[in-house]
Parts: sequence; C-alpha cells; structure tokens
Amino acid sequence: MAKLSVSFLLALSLLAFTPLCFCNKYQGGNYLFPQYYDHSCPKAQEIVKSVVAKAVAREARIAASMLRLHFHDCFVKGCDASLLLDSSGQIISEKNSNPNRNSARGFEVIDEIKSALEKECPNTVSCADILALAARDSTVLRGGPNWVVPLGRRDSREASLSGSNNDIPAPNNTFQTILTKFKRQGLDIVDLVALSGSHTIGNARCTSFRQRLYNQSGNGQPDFTLEQTYAAQLRSRCPRSGGDQNLFFLDFVSPTTFDNSYFKNLLAFKGLLNSDQVLVTSNGVSKELVQKYAENNELFFEQFAKSILKMGNISPLTGSRGEIRKNCRRIN
Repeated sequence: MAKLSVSFLLALSLLAFTPLCFCNKYQGGNYLFPQYYDHSCPKAQEIVKSVVAKAVAREARIAASMLRLHFHDCFVKGCDASLLLDSSGQIISEKNSNPNRNSARGFEVIDEIKSALEKECPNTVSCADILALAARDSTVLRGGPNWVVPLGRRDSREASLSGSNNDIPAPNNTFQTILTKFKRQGLDIVDLVALSGSHTIGNARCTSFRQRLYNQSGNGQPDFTLEQTYAAQLRSRCPRSGGDQNLFFLDFVSPTTFDNSYFKNLLAFKGLLNSDQVLVTSNGVSKELVQKYAENNELFFEQFAKSILKMGNISPLTGSRGEIRKNCRRIN
C-alpha cells in the first residue's frame, strides 16, 4: 500500500511539471499544435505573415481570397491542400470545379510563401498549414480577430473534383442545403453563421447573384428578400446578359474591413448573395445569431475564431499520411 502511495504521489508530481499543450486530437492519436515548427522551422509563421502582408498591401482583395482558399480546401476531403494541386497525370484539379473555376484566386501568393519557406527550411512546412496560417494573417490584417493556429497538417497526394462540386456551399443553395453541407463536415448552425461573416470582406461576380435581380427563380415574383433600392443599384452594373465577371463588394458598407457590418446588411435585406440573405429569411436560429453578431462585434469575432479553428480541424492528414509537398501545385 505504501509503495502504491509513493508511486501515485510521484505520478502526480510529474504531471505538475508537464507543460500544457494547445493540442487538437485527431483520429489515429495524431495531434496538431501551434509549436509544431518551433524547432524544425522557427521562422515559418513570420515568413507566412510577411508574404501575406506584402500581397494584401498590393491588393486588399487578396485577404478575402486567402480566407476562401482555406475554406474551399477544408470542405473537400479535409484541410489537406488538395485544392492547390494542378491537373497532371491522374489528378484532375479542384480548381476546375464550379465553385473554383474563374473564381478561386491567390494561388501565386501561396507559391511565393512556399518558395520562401523552402529556402529557409526545405521539405518542412506543408501547404495545408500555409493555407491555415495565411487565412489567419489575412483576417488580422483587415482588422479581424486573431487566433492561435494548430499546425502539423500534411498534404494530400490526390484531389477530388466531384467533392469540390458537391461539398462546397453555392450562392444559390437553400439554407437547408448549406446547413447540410456544413453538418457533413462536423460544423453546426453557429459555425455556419459565424463563418458566413467572412463575407464582410471580398467580392462576388454578377453571375453569382443575377437570378435575384431579374426574377430568374421562375415563380413570377420579384425577390422580396433583396431591398429594392439596393437591387436597382446592382442592376446598373449587372445586366440581364453580359457582365458576368463584373465584381461587387459582398459588404458594400466596409468592403475591406473585417467587421460585423455584413450582419447589419442582412437585417436590412442588403445581403448580396442568396446564400447570405437566407440566414435571416429561412431559419429562426440563424436569424437570432445574425442579430446578436450585428449588435456585438466582439461576440462575432470570438465565435468566428472558434469556428474557423474548428473548420481547420476537418480531417487533417497527420503522422505518416500524405506528404510535405516541395511545390504546392504538384505532388512530389
């Protein structure tokens, strides 16, 4: 009994000196944690931040593009940088999918980051981790919340064009379809509303919302979920035909600042995309969340950070799975 007590006390004393770790556990017992590159590439986060800052200084829109790449990557097979692969051999690129074609952008910024990291510490930092860090840094640069990014993801050796076409929410999806796609990834309605708040920065093309302007839903009625003065302004640059690539701010009030004005716009029926406005018109819980975030910017920031961390945890490749690509556009 005495021996048992001594052993128990010794175990407790060892636990007391065990450092706390900001870790996320995944299937197979693998972990992601912020200190992953502290020894193998201590300047990794500094390098990512520097390149992203220069890119955003050149073009403010890049911040939204970086966020979107992380989102579109994680929703297809998990956060594994499959989105970054170009078509070659057996790989059909996700860049050719409906949500990404002529729309996903900023790949050259990822290339620039990867090149700098390969010079500093070859074969060490994954493209998937670059996407996660670039999304965080872009958000902060535009005045949004900061969060600690768990690291240690590895890169996929394959892409999924069908997954990209089917799993990423579309601008014309119903609320229930969007929620189903989020739940499929282990995300809930709170995550859906908070992450939709990323539309406080960035742009959308005319082709993404034209059907709302010209009664193309087929029911013979105008879209009463779109404030009509705002709709008239949109029609001036988004005609019935042509102008497909014309760009419009997702948040016309503060288009380059990450804040809660996006939610205020929704309450005024001035959400640009149908997938934005349905958060207010189609579900009581989501409408209540929109109202809370519109009233409290700090609450929005807090939940956005939690939800994007949760999204960044979707099915990462860790341990011996996948690889560390030397070039984010192709497998080794």
